[in-house]
Amino acid sequence: MEDKPVHPYERMIGAIARLLNDGEFAATGTLSPIPAAGCLLAQHTHAPNLRPMIYGDPANRISEGLHEFFGFAQKGGVDVFFLSGIQIDQRGSINLSVIGDYGKPRLRLPGGAGSAMLYSLSRRTILFTMTHTKKLFVPKVDFVNAAAGDGDVRTPWRRGGLSHVVTPLGVMKFDREKQRLALDYVFTGGTVAQVADNTGFDLDVAGREVPVVDPLDGESLRVLRGPVLDKLRTIYPLVCRMVWG
Repeated sequence: MEDKPVHPYERMIGAIARLLNDGEFAATGTLSPIPAAGCLLAQHTHAPNLRPMIYGDPANRISEGLHEFFGFAQKGGVDVFFLSGIQIDQRGSINLSVIGDYGKPRLRLPGGAGSAMLYSLSRRTILFTMTHTKKLFVPKVDFVNAAAGDGDVRTPWRRGGLSHVVTPLGVMKFDREKQRLALDYVFTGGTVAQVADNTGFDLDVAGREVPVVDPLDGESLRVLRGPVLDKLRTIYPLVCRMVWG
């Protein structure tokens, strides 16, 4: 295992872990193995007092299901939440409902569930994607399920907004002044040009040096492939088999 090449998902996990702070309450929803692993890695390294709530963890049952969690979020208890989408645009809006016209879509999906509420009520939201393509990162989503901001008028109950987007190629950061995403750094082995070629909007890289970063040092990789993976197998066994064998 130690000699196995680093998987892009492992670098994503390392990047997410670096974005989490000690003492925060970080929650993941369904189908979120990468954020779940990121929370566990942070807890095992620099953030021992991080409080992760991983949906689907058999050791962390919520007595009243999602109703209890939504109530906790409404009270301001969630510092960090993770979301994704079939489309993400340059302003950080996500689409989980349709591709194409809403009335006659090319593809219809289950919808946003509580994503709009959690995007608004969590103090920070980190988006993640398992792929990085122009079909996913578009100038404007076909349907807005949840938005990074409120536009020109800020709703009084909104606590936070988008922090970062983590993909297999690198990390984008949400520029609050410009209200748009910009490339923050590229993972080791990649280039800015590669990220730009796979993104459907401008990444605001002109005139600045975008670093190449490996978010996993040797010790973090050892912890990830050790105690973190042991725990993750109890929650996401199929994904663990696919990535780590």
